[in-house]
Amino acid sequence: MEAIKQDVTKQDALRKALYLSSPARAQAPSLEVCLAKTTAEVLEAQKLRFNIFSEEYGADLGSNGIDHDVFDAYCDHLLVRNSQTGEVVGTYRILAPENAARLKCWYSETEFFMNRIERLRKTTVEVGRSCVHPDYRSGAAIMLLWSGIAQYMKLGGYKHLIGCASVSLRDGGHQAASLYKQLEPHMAEASCQVFPKNRLPVERLRCDVEIEPPPLVKGYLRLGAVVCGEPAWDPDFNTADFMMLLSIDRMSPRYARHFGFV
Repeated sequence: MEAIKQDVTKQDALRKALYLSSPARAQAPSLEVCLAKTTAEVLEAQKLRFNIFSEEYGADLGSNGIDHDVFDAYCDHLLVRNSQTGEVVGTYRILAPENAARLKCWYSETEFFMNRIERLRKTTVEVGRSCVHPDYRSGAAIMLLWSGIAQYMKLGGYKHLIGCASVSLRDGGHQAASLYKQLEPHMAEASCQVFPKNRLPVERLRCDVEIEPPPLVKGYLRLGAVVCGEPAWDPDFNTADFMMLLSIDRMSPRYARHFGFV
């Protein structure tokens, strides 16, 4: 019980420090980033997720207007809010290793066999459910989210980050297969690869479709992340999910300086 109490205290201190630190507001002074502190704020994030995932990916999330799962209660929820309107316009959820240990898994393990990166578990945060309102995709909102994640990792002393980048399968999967081929130069070394439980059959799909990598994928690559293998097929969200791994010691020098890691 004492160990659990210490972990909870650490997480509470981390949330408070991030909230007070007020990471840079990029070029959009009307936007601010913080961690959700109340159930009502988490609900705002879940409503934004529902709208984005159901409308843009065609995900079947029911009819209650909320995207939620069992992992939400164990995660910290990063919010970008328009300070002038009060609207939450971006969100990312973060699963710290202490809470992943309580769950006895990462969310990504519902989609991938991840034995090869088991050794990283105690120093790895998992991020997911990333979304930004369509009116705020010029770059400032996503940079604020990444700034918040970087601050979270610094405050917690974490060394690695994993997360899925999703591509819609509304075209039958050809764009996702083409993106997979395009990402081959960014593949992780064998010791850091994962394997989809429900793989997208890329060999049956076209791989010559012209596709611009989604902003989230481009963001990961700019930071210095690698792709951990073939994409998983998520029928619930109608997406192909690419597992990404970012290690702080391999982060792009430019962004390592920008986020204060060096």
